[in-house]
Amino acid sequence: MAHAHDPVAGYHDDRVTGWVGWVLFAGIIMLTGGFFNVMGGIVALVRDDFYLVGSSGLVLSVDYTAWGWFLLLFGVLMLFAGYGVMVGQTWARVTGIVLAVLNAVMHMVFMPAYPIWSIIVITLDVFIIFALAVHGRETKEINP
Repeated sequence: MAHAHDPVAGYHDDRVTGWVGWVLFAGIIMLTGGFFNVMGGIVALVRDDFYLVGSSGLVLSVDYTAWGWFLLLFGVLMLFAGYGVMVGQTWARVTGIVLAVLNAVMHMVFMPAYPIWSIIVITLDVFIIFALAVHGRETKEINP
């Protein structure tokens, strides 16, 4: 809890707890995930035979070129939101939660093409959602 009110003493406790580290971890993972989404988008655009199955084997039958552009743009959004989370921006926390949910869903759809990587990304997205939803308010203490 970032602001604990002591009714006896009548003051607010403005100490930053150790849970802020989770939020910073979420920001770093968002930056890393955004970078990897950008790289995955470039790979899908340049070399669509890289993946385990053809685009018809995906849950949604979408051409890898379309996936590439989507991953590229989505990765850029994650990069901006990850930076915003690390500097304590409220808009970035909300955007980060939404992007992490969408990223997890996107990798569920993408799982037949890249199964192990998709499972890793979904797991990291769960950590991002947890950190930002539960402890996100504490970043205001880092950067008022």
